[in-house]
Amino acid sequence: FLGVSDHSQSAGYVYGMKEADIQRQHAEIDALSDDALHLFKGIESDILEDGQLDYEDEILATFDFVIAAIHAPMNMDEATMTKRIITAMEPPATTILAHPTGRRLLERSGYPVDVDAVLEAAAQLGVVIELNAQPQRLDLDWRSLRKAGELGVHVAIGSNAHKIADLDHLPTAIGIARKAWLEASQVVNTWETDAVQQLFSQRSL
Repeated sequence: FLGVSDHSQSAGYVYGMKEADIQRQHAEIDALSDDALHLFKGIESDILEDGQLDYEDEILATFDFVIAAIHAPMNMDEATMTKRIITAMEPPATTILAHPTGRRLLERSGYPVDVDAVLEAAAQLGVVIELNAQPQRLDLDWRSLRKAGELGVHVAIGSNAHKIADLDHLPTAIGIARKAWLEASQVVNTWETDAVQQLFSQRSL
């Protein structure tokens, strides 16, 4: 299986998906998906400043999975940012929390956030945490991923592929998951398609 998840409408700088774009893409996915390769319809939906996602519930309901992500603003205090993220995780539409600290290695530190509180909320809500495979990110950090594993939080390794060559970063992220002592059963990418579908249906509108 493969999950297709472009940026959402707030991310105009990377041609984020408008409603017409979503409808067209979903039609293409339905035409291509078959028994040999199941394609899941996803979106990387921006978390707005108040913790809401940047689509109406009716649009979010058309996706198999929704990745909630912060891209801006990042200049919040820790308590406010933590509340913002947890608020975004609460709706059943939210399946995965992307790059939870927002760090970019050798470029910027992550935004201030209580990672343990976010992981505890993910465990309670059944939200999956991303391990972003981009070398500039590798977010969540392996030490926090170990905490996630201890809490029973499932992890999804996301390629963050903006081009085909970015898929080559996945082995590095697998190494980070091993460094965090995660087992295959804790990493959604290793599951059978039916199990992934069941997870997505549990976290849906």
